[in-house]
Amino acid sequence: MSHRLGRMSKPTKVLLDESRIPRAWYNIAADLPAPAPPPLHPGTRLPVGADDLAPLFPASLIAQEMSSERYIAIPDDVVDVYRLWRPTPLVRARRLERALGTPARIYYKYEGGSPSGSHKPNTAVPQAYYNAQEGTRKLTTETGAGQWGSALAFACAQYDMECEVWMVRASYDQKPYRRSLMGVYGATVHASPSQVTEAGRGVLAAEPDSSGSLGIAISEAVEVAAASPDTRYALGSVLSHVLLHQTVIGEEAIEQLAVLGETPDLIVGCAGGGSNFAGLSFPFLREKLAGRMDPVVRAVEPAACPSLTRGTYAYDFGDTAGFTPLLKMHTLGHGFIPDPIHAGGLRYHGMSPLLSHMYELGMFEAVAKDQTECFEAGVRFARAEGIVPAPEPTHALAEVVAEALRCKESGEPKVILTALCGHGHFDLAAYDRYLRGEMQDFAIPQERLDAALAALPAV
Repeated sequence: MSHRLGRMSKPTKVLLDESRIPRAWYNIAADLPAPAPPPLHPGTRLPVGADDLAPLFPASLIAQEMSSERYIAIPDDVVDVYRLWRPTPLVRARRLERALGTPARIYYKYEGGSPSGSHKPNTAVPQAYYNAQEGTRKLTTETGAGQWGSALAFACAQYDMECEVWMVRASYDQKPYRRSLMGVYGATVHASPSQVTEAGRGVLAAEPDSSGSLGIAISEAVEVAAASPDTRYALGSVLSHVLLHQTVIGEEAIEQLAVLGETPDLIVGCAGGGSNFAGLSFPFLREKLAGRMDPVVRAVEPAACPSLTRGTYAYDFGDTAGFTPLLKMHTLGHGFIPDPIHAGGLRYHGMSPLLSHMYELGMFEAVAKDQTECFEAGVRFARAEGIVPAPEPTHALAEVVAEALRCKESGEPKVILTALCGHGHFDLAAYDRYLRGEMQDFAIPQERLDAALAALPAV
């Protein structure tokens, strides 16, 4: 009993009052030892300028995308909306620790209490705000699992804008209630590929039963946005301004860990396009670059879509149709169609250019996980901690469990931090498949990757 009381000597959950909501986003570009390669115009192959991006994004977000300022102030109106769910709690997973029998101390930053149930409103709200300030009347976007689409639909409702979403067909069919949530917030939702756009019709003509991809859905959303002067496009991950907005996660976590007198030894985050992983890790990497702490930082991606661990670092299109600028990133090829795993938010052929550059600099590690291992960790976490995680953060949880068990073998009491970026209440059909033993893993033959990478644009 005394041992158990000793373990409970610190609080399980750390909350901050709303006065502690960060008032600035952290831009890691200011502290990198070398700048990331610029995006290139798909026609001229020259670095893109603000005018090239103006048909898709408002000037404020373009300025943030290209900024090298260390901190960018968060508008008061955005902070006011953030108050609906921020600051988010930092929770020590004591029951999971006990279930694993590990000496490790496991903490998770819980982002599932936002209105749409994930970390995505951290960037959806400022994107909608800046667009509204510049007179945009409608935003288009893509969504994989539906977390980003529902977040943008919520944000557009705050600023009285229309929202049109292309949802990857695999997730459109797997997660009908994410569609319903977007509809409640006022959005129009299409399954992608769709008959609404030329890009979608082209894919369906070649493959009528296509399960879709984020690359295809991006092409459709960009096509519609570029055709209308009062419509712009919003992206839920990948680009630097999106990663910037998510740093509120890590900034709060640093302060919360300081309250406990803790410093992380390992930071783990799931990574598809990179926004959740960057949002948690960037403020800690700032501290590491300054010599104030020295955590290992590890990204976890799906084995079915392994852009960091098996992709090529090269210039590629961000979408399937080739509408976007060329981005220097870890990519599987813009024509790569991932298998229909349930972590729809991680089914993207490329990784954030900023994160790809940092990976090349050796600033963090990456591993890939099969979805059955991830769902096993998700169930383990839910039975211990009570929260059913979305499929995306189960990738990070699988690595957290693996590391905690390594600590059990070695006796090392590491401090492990992760971001539980969303709840899985709309993903119970996937958990049901796992529990029935019907879930399968997808192995990608190297020749399939080679075929997709052979179509990389010449730069």
